Amino acid sequence: MLTATRPPQLKTVLIASGLVLTLAMGVRHGYGFWLQPISQEYGWTREPFSLALALQNLMWGVFAPFAGMAADRIGTARVVLAGAAFYVGGLVWMAVVSQPAAFVIGSGVLGGAALACTAFGAVSGIIGRAAPESRRSWAFGISSAASSFGQFVMMPVEQQLIAQAGWQNAFYILAAMVALVMVPMAFFLREMPAERSNGTEQSIMEATREAFAYRPFLLLVAGYFVCGFQVVFIGVHMPSYLKDKGIMDPNVAVMALALIGLFNIFGSYYAGKLGGKLPKRYLLSSIYFTRAVVISLFLLAPLTPASVYVFACAMGLLWLSTVPLTNGVIAGIFGVKYLSMLSGFVFLSHQVGSFLGVWLGGYLFTLEGSYNTVWGIIIALGVFAALVNLPINEKAIVRQQPALA
Repeated sequence: MLTATRPPQLKTVLIASGLVLTLAMGVRHGYGFWLQPISQEYGWTREPFSLALALQNLMWGVFAPFAGMAADRIGTARVVLAGAAFYVGGLVWMAVVSQPAAFVIGSGVLGGAALACTAFGAVSGIIGRAAPESRRSWAFGISSAASSFGQFVMMPVEQQLIAQAGWQNAFYILAAMVALVMVPMAFFLREMPAERSNGTEQSIMEATREAFAYRPFLLLVAGYFVCGFQVVFIGVHMPSYLKDKGIMDPNVAVMALALIGLFNIFGSYYAGKLGGKLPKRYLLSSIYFTRAVVISLFLLAPLTPASVYVFACAMGLLWLSTVPLTNGVIAGIFGVKYLSMLSGFVFLSHQVGSFLGVWLGGYLFTLEGSYNTVWGIIIALGVFAALVNLPINEKAIVRQQPALA
């Protein structure tokens, strides 16, 4: 039986995975700009497009453990190549399909598979194996910052592509960009086979059973559900929320989402850096509680472009800062051999939350004519996540050694 594979140098891994994450997450964060153009083009309510993105987020989570298993077993490069193909297919599908059910199912499944193979879970294993333990949390912070940089860069790019080339052509251009960037970067994420083990290491099933029988892992899963619910609702529905409240200039929403991406670069980096010095569970709890406070203040304050920008900057510092800390906790407890797979299981919870957040946003708006109920749910969930992260035990799990023959 082969052990986990040896990764290339950390610098190479961070650059290549950073570019993949920059594009994968950058494109994905801009989907909210297509909500109104597509809905108006086909005469839809906001629910079909919201449901498509909700399904995409759910399928991202469903596929994530399997993409992680594949990355841990056959290598990150092959998984990223498959993800690039799914990404191109999903973008083209969204450009050409006008029947609501087909649009929802196709874009949801293809987009979800694409993100499962190109986002955090797929590349976390190779990053964890390339980084020494003392720098692992910092390395995860760098990768999270790269995805945030993608959001900052791609928000105005996607908005301008829609404005200048039309929403359909914008999808085609993005599909070409994905192919041209992700395919060559995948080849820098190849890992060399490692030496054979003595047969005493865990199997995939043993690692899975161990994780789901361990209470700290389940608490981490519960907290990550909240993260997905919050950030995806805001990312998808913020442009429409601002327009509904009288801020008609679309550049305000573009700037807000770009500011979230910009400040998340710093939030992710310093969260990863602090995670190497302070207990990660306390940092995670602080992030979720602070999100609840920031969102409450945003809703209570008069809504102006200035208040939107302040909110965006504050949320940006908290946006993906959970990612390096969560991956760091998993690696610290269970090790790095099955890190991509275990991160994928935790991420499934994140995406169930994402599904509910983005879908409930569209559904409850259609039902009630406002987002007020969803905002209230988001605040309550933030307090819940802050509480469930506090008792997590970050120490490495103690495993029984096999008996000597």
